[in-house]
Amino acid sequence: MLNTDEQPKPRAVPTAEVTYEATGTGSAEISYLARSEAGTATVEKGVTLPWKQSVQVPLGKAPTVAIILDGKGGQEASTLVIRGKHVQRATVMGEFGRATCTGDLPPATARGPQLLGRRIVLANMGTIG
Repeated sequence: MLNTDEQPKPRAVPTAEVTYEATGTGSAEISYLARSEAGTATVEKGVTLPWKQSVQVPLGKAPTVAIILDGKGGQEASTLVIRGKHVQRATVMGEFGRATCTGDLPPATARGPQLLGRRIVLANMGTIG
């Protein structure tokens, strides 16, 4: 007999490693996408540069980092690295300067293995390679 009070276990969401980095001087507000099926951003305020964060991002979501320098200005260079590969760089200077880096991840599928660079992703089973 099935116990109808049991809730199904959530399925693992396939992800890719993404590294966001902000170098330079000054302090900033930094928003970035991390592991969240909803695709919500993490926001850190008053961050002293330099700053670096490696996270897992769900496949199908666009890894994004946005930097806003504070009113004292400064200079900053942002980079976005997906699975060890540099994909975008942006620079900014001055008071309240803004920079954004965005990349693409393939969609998650339930149709079996996909070759992504040098890795094989098995839907709902993790990453090999």
